[in-house]
Amino acid sequence: MAHNWITLKEWPELILERLEDDGVARIILNRPEKRNCLNEALVEAFFESLEIIRADRDLKVVITKGAGKVFSSGLDLNFLREVSNGPLLDWDRPTPTIQLAEAVRNFPRIMIAQIHGYCLGGAFGIVNCHDLVFSADDCQLGMPEILRGSFGQLVTSTLMKGGLPLKKLAYLQLVGRNITGIEADQMGIVSMVFPSADLEEQTNGIACEIASRHLVPLEHAKITVQMGRDLSMSQALQLDQLVGQRMRRAMDPLGDIDSYLKSQKGGPNPAYKRPDV
Repeated sequence: MAHNWITLKEWPELILERLEDDGVARIILNRPEKRNCLNEALVEAFFESLEIIRADRDLKVVITKGAGKVFSSGLDLNFLREVSNGPLLDWDRPTPTIQLAEAVRNFPRIMIAQIHGYCLGGAFGIVNCHDLVFSADDCQLGMPEILRGSFGQLVTSTLMKGGLPLKKLAYLQLVGRNITGIEADQMGIVSMVFPSADLEEQTNGIACEIASRHLVPLEHAKITVQMGRDLSMSQALQLDQLVGQRMRRAMDPLGDIDSYLKSQKGGPNPAYKRPDV
């Protein structure tokens, strides 16, 4: 299927696009000559692009991808050196990439990471904060930090809180070898894996399918997952109840149930759309 992407804004390090008439935005990391490693200018452009998307409630889904042959090789080490040696060294002041990871996790749209080539280090950690991750089967994911003398800040915590078994996490962290997209899928690190040639089409198709839903339940579904995973079971159940009450102030989740039930006769029909979408 042909997709018509329209450029909303372009920075030297990043491109923001929207898919015409489909409620999907796309953030493209655009330093292919540097394997899309994250520097200060790219991170600042990412923050700015999120605010542009926030202002348009017709945009319900955001895809993050990398230009060229890789998603991202991680943090630009010169940028990391500047941050580490600068005023942000104090433990109570999060670095720009930590701030970006939290922004992605909390952003009130569905965030999808589309990864190919290499996804390493800090970029791997930011990917873990997306709601969905679609990977090419031959993508290489890894934590090279141990090789240069670090422990994998951001990646370690996001994999651990994402539910990766500790022995698998320790392997990734301590051995320093990459895993493939297929292996990442088997570990539960990514949502789905596709052949490299099909990755973009599959990602775009799923993004459009999600964007066809009402924005309110999408936002509230994200709240229950991203907040609920940090809570006990009892607290998560209470959160569900509170979120349900909050959602009902914005829309009626039981509105038009007759047409919904009719559409589902014979089996699940994901093509059903509420009339108020």
